[in-house]
Amino acid sequence: MKSRAVCPGSFDPITYGHLDIISRGAKVFDELRIVVLNNSSKKPAFSVEERIQLIKEVTAHIPNIKVDSYQGLLVNYAREVEANVIIRGLRAVSDFEYEMQITSMNRVLHEELETFFIMTNNQYSFLSSSIVKEVAKYGGDISELVPPQVEKALQQKYS
Repeated sequence: MKSRAVCPGSFDPITYGHLDIISRGAKVFDELRIVVLNNSSKKPAFSVEERIQLIKEVTAHIPNIKVDSYQGLLVNYAREVEANVIIRGLRAVSDFEYEMQITSMNRVLHEELETFFIMTNNQYSFLSSSIVKEVAKYGGDISELVPPQVEKALQQKYS
């Protein structure tokens, strides 16, 4: 049986921090599904379709990745694609409390679903999509934070 994991997020936009978690997760599981979820508490810069396209472009070199979007509960998506693991990245201790609450709720909703936390590389511990968008909005250099395709898309978005 193939091991299948899900790596959820809003990915607005995908950063080198996300790619760190994704590439490391892809080494552990036979298939890694990146699922773009719409977070109703955030105002996205990119449409779901744009985010999916950017993710596909920057992960094209990783053969065992599939990219989807989903409206609804992550546990339902995991059931639909027969995944038994969720991968979540942790940047700092402050992420842990929130992630623990989400993981506990997911266990209530889907008892067999495990969550694996991957600590991000230290060089990305400060990095968030929100910070990247803020810097890009004011013309700052984001070349070390996101892949070139994402940098170009942000420059177009905020020009």
